[in-house]
Amino acid sequence: MISWEDFQKVDIRAGTIIKAESFEGAHKPAYKLWIDFGPELGIKKTSAQITALYKLNELPGRQVVGIVNFPPKQIANFISDVLVTGFPDEHGRVILTVTDKRVPNGSKLF
Repeated sequence: MISWEDFQKVDIRAGTIIKAESFEGAHKPAYKLWIDFGPELGIKKTSAQITALYKLNELPGRQVVGIVNFPPKQIANFISDVLVTGFPDEHGRVILTVTDKRVPNGSKLF
């Protein structure tokens, strides 16, 4: 069990994917994503292993949920500064966590 204070340390926000491209240097098939988290946080980038269920052209404009307060992480030749969230399906493929309705980019989960 964690405390409420522990949960509040995790900064979970909504953002809109504005750009997606293939990640050629990744060890496993992945995309590079640029996500707009609003005026306070700006655009953050990440790598996501979501190629099994998502095509590049269907990602821009999709609103997703990310954790924005992890330290930057180098993945191959790319720096990831947000963790986009998702759930595995019965085959282990990642399904993105999305908002049911659009919210302002940067909206915080509480």
